[in-house]
Amino acid sequence: MPNPPHIVFLGAATMDMIFSVDTLPTGPGKILPKALVQAAHGMATSAAVAAVRLGGRASLVTRIGADLMGEHFLAEITAEGVDCRHVRRFEGVPTPLSAVIVDNEGERLILPYYDSALGSDPDWIPAGFIEQADAIQVDIRWPEGAMRALTLARQAGRLAVLDADTGPSDTIIALAERATHAVFSEPAALQVSGAASIKEALPVLDRRFAGFVAVTGGASGCFWMEGEQVQQALPPPVKAVDTLAAGDVFHGAFTLAIAEGRSIRDAIVFANAAAAIKCASLGGRLGTPDRATVETLLAGR
Repeated sequence: MPNPPHIVFLGAATMDMIFSVDTLPTGPGKILPKALVQAAHGMATSAAVAAVRLGGRASLVTRIGADLMGEHFLAEITAEGVDCRHVRRFEGVPTPLSAVIVDNEGERLILPYYDSALGSDPDWIPAGFIEQADAIQVDIRWPEGAMRALTLARQAGRLAVLDADTGPSDTIIALAERATHAVFSEPAALQVSGAASIKEALPVLDRRFAGFVAVTGGASGCFWMEGEQVQQALPPPVKAVDTLAAGDVFHGAFTLAIAEGRSIRDAIVFANAAAAIKCASLGGRLGTPDRATVETLLAGR
């Protein structure tokens, strides 16, 4: 694109060790993995990488340790083309780490660790940097930072997208109230709405929040409201090898698409395709496709 939108992503950053196994563990014991992939991850991080691979410009605002693992994180994400000038490093604090186990069906078990010494203070986030972006996207892993970024973006009239994954309900609600677009995971949608299904939860959430609301449901695709009607867009069928970071890729692609001025339906179809392609290979965000691959898939449909 001649003038791609600039999106600021704020939230989670981790170094992940991804183990491939036949089946997820159900109790104590020892499992010998078939494969191991190590990669820089995190909800905001993976979404930022997706936006760049799909043709946008992305900056990352997050917190990591001033340690060797942090060096690896910065090297990987900078190599992807993401602006990491506002990744803050803390001395004597370990970079967040996740152990991820992925089974033959692509389902995963995640054990993330974020050291409390990273703190929660968001005051160091530069206001002008947020206000001058075309759009921002935040997740719920650093609520104080997300609230500051959403507030600054709304005051500046920018798109402000929330990746509303599972967490404390009051945190999700507070952030969703500040977002122009809130895209919920299925578990978070059911948790906040008290409903038993996505189709029951969506109207509740749509009435609760002033901005646009959608819910992602994995292989069931994405649901949103048009008027009083629930809409659903299914992703392209793929053989799922690894669903890790699929939601992050969806969010990064969706935010890029609406920042480009696409309609909601077109943005969701685009994001569905990007996330589906990602699921076809092991390694979390490493399977994120480029724009040409997504557009080729959509053209074939």
